[in-house]
Amino acid sequence: MTVPSSSSQPSVASQLAEDLALVSWSDLKPHANRDALVVVHPTLDLVAVATAIAQDQVSQVQHWIQEGLIQKPTLDQLQHWNEQPQTLFPTLIVQPYVLIVANPGS
Repeated sequence: MTVPSSSSQPSVASQLAEDLALVSWSDLKPHANRDALVVVHPTLDLVAVATAIAQDQVSQVQHWIQEGLIQKPTLDQLQHWNEQPQTLFPTLIVQPYVLIVANPGS
């Protein structure tokens, strides 16, 4: 039996890049309801953030949290998005989280 070399396996980042999708708020709302939604500031690369979370890069993730670049959605954001359920967000899933890109004031 031959074991595939690691070079034939897709990297975490490349797999996440393939999984990147635009998802409507109406489809994301259940994840917000279970407190699994994480908002990523648009100045960050969503794939890089998802990769850091998937690889347990704790210090990097903590830095982004402290800088307010990744956070849970605010009540204002949730209310705004509930009023516009067809709004689309770049989205990635890193279990148990669902990461979306959104402007802080949106």
